[in-house]
Amino acid sequence: MDFTLKKYLEILTELIQCAYEFQTFASFIKNPKTKAVILRHDVDLLPKNSLEFARLQSNRNIQGVYYFRSVPQSWDENIIKEISEMGHEIGYHYECLTTHKGNLNLAMDLFKSDLDKLRKIANVETICMHGSPMSKYDSKDMWKKFNYKDYGIIGEPYFDVNFNEVMYLTDTGRTWKNQKISVRDHVDSRFSFDISSSNDLIENLKKEVLPDQIMFNFHPQRWTNNPLLWGKELVFQNIKNQIKRIIVKA
Repeated sequence: MDFTLKKYLEILTELIQCAYEFQTFASFIKNPKTKAVILRHDVDLLPKNSLEFARLQSNRNIQGVYYFRSVPQSWDENIIKEISEMGHEIGYHYECLTTHKGNLNLAMDLFKSDLDKLRKIANVETICMHGSPMSKYDSKDMWKKFNYKDYGIIGEPYFDVNFNEVMYLTDTGRTWKNQKISVRDHVDSRFSFDISSSNDLIENLKKEVLPDQIMFNFHPQRWTNNPLLWGKELVFQNIKNQIKRIIVKA
């Protein structure tokens, strides 16, 4: 079975075997290692799943970055604090332009307010857009008028990473091969590998054919060892993917 914590640990084990260094996104922006992995986590839902991920990593002296949305389904101050205290990076998963239906000024007011609230819990140096695939608004468009670096932010993955040098792998749509169902979680890149499943990913790592710098994007709500929750997520995501295929074609 794919998208289980057992399979996730297999991925981590293989990355360690391949001698990758694990960096938070802020650390990578400041001082990128030659052979580095950034473990990015978009905490869209079920923050307790992200806490499990953070504990698994911390037990192996690995740090990642966790991006929290400012909605009840994601924002859990106790969990944010606990993950931060383990040494992981905390970031803001903003969707302000979607929330305010394209109003740039209201979106920016929300951005500043949410960022201030999050910084009262943990240090925040980076942000990352939440895709909101069902909305016609792309929150990255905020930065056509404003500059996030004016607010002490040093990086946003979709703007501050050269994905022709850093391979990007995301589990969006509950698959690693998601070009036809990813509305906004995609990048322009020269890398092309036939990776559909986590087993494909592990095999490519074993062959040592993947590049020296990789950014992963995990959505921890998708990963569980519980058979009932695993099946529920599978059914829900398959339905969602059909809708997203229509959006992508349009």
